[in-house]
Amino acid sequence: MRRPPRTAIFPVGGLGTRFLPATKAMPKEMLPVVDKPLIQYAVEEARASGIEEFIFVTGRGKTAIEDHFDHGAELSNALSARGKEAELRAVQDMMLEPGQVAYIRQQEPLGLGHAVWCARRLIRGDEAVAVLLADDLVMAKEPCLKQMIDAYVTVGGNMAAVMDVPREETNRYGILDVVGEEGKLTAAKGLVEKPAPEAAPSTLSIIGRYILDPSVFVELDRQEAGAGGEIQLTDAIARTIGREPFHGLRFDGRRFDCGNKAGFLEANIAFALARDDLREDMTAILGRYAKACQSGEDALAK
Repeated sequence: MRRPPRTAIFPVGGLGTRFLPATKAMPKEMLPVVDKPLIQYAVEEARASGIEEFIFVTGRGKTAIEDHFDHGAELSNALSARGKEAELRAVQDMMLEPGQVAYIRQQEPLGLGHAVWCARRLIRGDEAVAVLLADDLVMAKEPCLKQMIDAYVTVGGNMAAVMDVPREETNRYGILDVVGEEGKLTAAKGLVEKPAPEAAPSTLSIIGRYILDPSVFVELDRQEAGAGGEIQLTDAIARTIGREPFHGLRFDGRRFDCGNKAGFLEANIAFALARDDLREDMTAILGRYAKACQSGEDALAK
């Protein structure tokens, strides 16, 4: 049995241009789904999967993320004085322990591979490391990363969470060149970053969850640009295939692409409907809007 990863990297240095002007002064990872920011969902998934150390690769204008996971004595005191115990617990429970968190700056937006490479000196060189992208929000009974770790300790190598996408969308993802499947695990002989639909070796795409063998960092040291002129993480993983196995895990759960507006809005609806305190109100609201759309009426007039 292999040792499970204990460290996770969260690349959070992106500009979030798809959500301007909301992200002009606020990191896109701080956009809330119901009442928690995207980055908190990612951190909670990692904690629930056994991760002990958290590395945030940030950029300019990302200090709100650091503040979010820091202690706020003034807020805690105010909540306590006002008897807001539930709110106080919600704030306290999300805090990470002293020494568990590190922040490092990605000084140039050179791609996901570059962001992960920036954290190389903060990880144990002989252990696998997890990577979570907050844009990909996964609703699952068992955390997506936990499912991956359970599989990783058996097969080792490199691993990514995967799902099938429409062929016309392969140019948005890293796509697996599949050689075999066993249950939920898919073995691959290669990876292609954002291939044209007609050139894609499959429709099995990577989402923002990885477990990386240390050998990937040796490949990232080459700093070779790939698709879009960026240093691609999938290119580095692909170059290790043959020396290390690579598997995609078809995870149980629902992934929401919160890197685009429609996916972000759907995530808010889905997570609200999953909550006992919001389900009834949300069902009524959605029903009202659906009825208005079907009849051609103005829902705002109701």
